[in-house]
Amino acid sequence: MSVLNTSVLDRLPTNVQGMAWMFLTTIMIVSMHTFIRELTTQLHPFEVAFFRNFFGVPIAIFLLARYGWGLFRTDRIRVHIVRSLGHVCAMMMFFLGISTTPLATANALAFAAPLFAAALAVVFLGEVFRWRRWAAMMFGFAGTLVILRPGFVELDTGPLLILASAFLWGTILVVIKSLGRRDAPPTIVVYMVVFMVPMSLIPAVFFWSWPTLEQYGLMFIMGMIGTAGHLTLAQALRLADTTVVLPVDFFRLVWASILGFALFAEVPDVFTWTGGIMIFAGATYLAVRERSDSRATRAPQTSTPSP
Repeated sequence: MSVLNTSVLDRLPTNVQGMAWMFLTTIMIVSMHTFIRELTTQLHPFEVAFFRNFFGVPIAIFLLARYGWGLFRTDRIRVHIVRSLGHVCAMMMFFLGISTTPLATANALAFAAPLFAAALAVVFLGEVFRWRRWAAMMFGFAGTLVILRPGFVELDTGPLLILASAFLWGTILVVIKSLGRRDAPPTIVVYMVVFMVPMSLIPAVFFWSWPTLEQYGLMFIMGMIGTAGHLTLAQALRLADTTVVLPVDFFRLVWASILGFALFAEVPDVFTWTGGIMIFAGATYLAVRERSDSRATRAPQTSTPSP
């Protein structure tokens, strides 16, 4: 039984369990973003990013205590290193961007990561898209233009960094998809922590200033929430189809709008909501089509008798 299972959730259908874990993931992700937004007004974003990884170590220790040193057993160590390096670069961009970008705008643009992942899968994995999937992808990318409105308003560095981090995260999603075929989620999370802590320390030392006790406490909570969010997301995807849990991810925009208004007096405009819905709709349709196509591909193989 997974470490994340509870007796209450176990009584529910697996799809409902997956949706519940995804709902919890949205709360964790936006809560972490809120901590980042506050902390980057006091410390350099690179230093905050390092402590976000460093305070994820207790989660890794807990997993090792639960499952043992066998979690380190993998034959794809180089892929874990590349994945972690890309994740650190995406994180640095995101932390820099969110320090000057409204929470709702940052989360709306972050929805573009699956769109980039789909585009990269066509280029590097040779996946074939029909016109409907291309249309969904273009519709989603048009949503980013609605939010940024280039040529109508001045492009700020923050949202552009968020979009760049979404591109890198889309690349990482392709790598994680490959890793997930051989390694379990706890193994992926443990290697993520082991490699990302020293990798994120390198840029942080150039902007270092010692945090206060209060800042240490906030960053500890932020790191625990962020790392736990990876586990709840992995659990959601393990229990239910992507097409079932992905629509729940839209709650990120809702929570970001609420917390942004309550804590930072940010009011998302109609362009943020419209663009966010467009991006989310395009990404959701791609996930639905991918699941449908994969089932159609497996069906003939299932009905064919073994020799």
